[in-house]
Amino acid sequence: MKNLKPTAKSQRPKANSQKPIAKVFVSGCYDLLHSGHVEFFRQAAQFGDLYVGIGSDATILHYKNHKTLYPEQERLFMVKAIRYVKDAFINDGSGVMDFIGTVDRLKPDIFVVNEDGASEEKRRFCEERGIEYVVLQRTPSEGLEARSSTALKKDLCQIPTRLDLAGTWIDQPYVSCFAPGWAITISLEPTFEVRERCGLSTSTRNMIRKIWPMKLPDMDPETLAKLVFCFENDPERSDGIISGAQDSIGICMPGLVRHYYDKLYWPVKFETCQDDAILDWLENHLVMIPMEPRRPGCSVVEGKDITEMKVKALAKAAADCWNAILNMDLTAFAAAYKASFNAQTAMFPAMIQGSVQDYIDQYSAMDEVLAWKMPGAGGGGYLACVVSDAYAFKNNHPETITLTIRRK
Repeated sequence: MKNLKPTAKSQRPKANSQKPIAKVFVSGCYDLLHSGHVEFFRQAAQFGDLYVGIGSDATILHYKNHKTLYPEQERLFMVKAIRYVKDAFINDGSGVMDFIGTVDRLKPDIFVVNEDGASEEKRRFCEERGIEYVVLQRTPSEGLEARSSTALKKDLCQIPTRLDLAGTWIDQPYVSCFAPGWAITISLEPTFEVRERCGLSTSTRNMIRKIWPMKLPDMDPETLAKLVFCFENDPERSDGIISGAQDSIGICMPGLVRHYYDKLYWPVKFETCQDDAILDWLENHLVMIPMEPRRPGCSVVEGKDITEMKVKALAKAAADCWNAILNMDLTAFAAAYKASFNAQTAMFPAMIQGSVQDYIDQYSAMDEVLAWKMPGAGGGGYLACVVSDAYAFKNNHPETITLTIRRK
């Protein structure tokens, strides 16, 4: 095995050379073609005529658990169009070694991989067939930024996230069995880094990305939300936990939405608001402050104390919050928002753990902060605050995240 970075001296043999030009093979998905792929092809082509094996749509779906951004024939067309590539093929195998049939037909002299794709299994495969195995360092073309498909998909992902405003926890039947009520969510554009374990429904968002890696499909939002809810809550799930429907609803249904729960996992009715004036008003009065993520192993349901009186307080706060938002009444909104959080933590005191109280103490003391809560189940993540002016607050506190509500 060679671990090489081709240099200017490592040139392809000239066409009139007596030595036959080597056949060079590389393989990959090339679903999000970028400059890093092109540079890899350029470096590999310095060893001879370059042939490319491309993972099929079926292979990527089963091996990587997500659909492709571009179908296989479109990826084949793009790869073939690159001047360093002699020819390209769709691999007919499966899994990480889907190229075996392609290699056996092509009979290349050299198999080139980058350092991220190197493996002992590939090395042995080449050794068995007398193929030279070359590992290249991953280096960008001079003057360009390093690229990887994983990083690009993360950066370019347009899957929304959600912020729950009031009433949440009532989407669990063990809560709504004491009293029915509304949960209120807003769907957010991913204009900021959506951190894991921070209360913004990243587990549901990651489930969605297994099916649609980059963006939600264009379909009825309520139907989409139910599909996502059912997909995430696989009946074979070993932990026995059912994720609340407010996660999938908040992500999939745009704008401001409230959903009514009565002893069931799925709401019995919805109400939505897409009024730009109201959504603009909300954006001007909501911010998030990053905190430490929820600690691994922490249980926010430990020590829970759910009673009819506490659930009714949660339901009332959510109803008051909805009316205050529609009336664009900031004082009433802040009061209901705070009351909803107080009702949540009365039932689930473990929502406030670790340094969370320190953040609450710090920001609640500020005159511009009118109310506060934690998104999702709490335990860390973000402090979501109602403020007098979101953009003025951010100017004074650069750590602040302002929000963009998804309109459609």
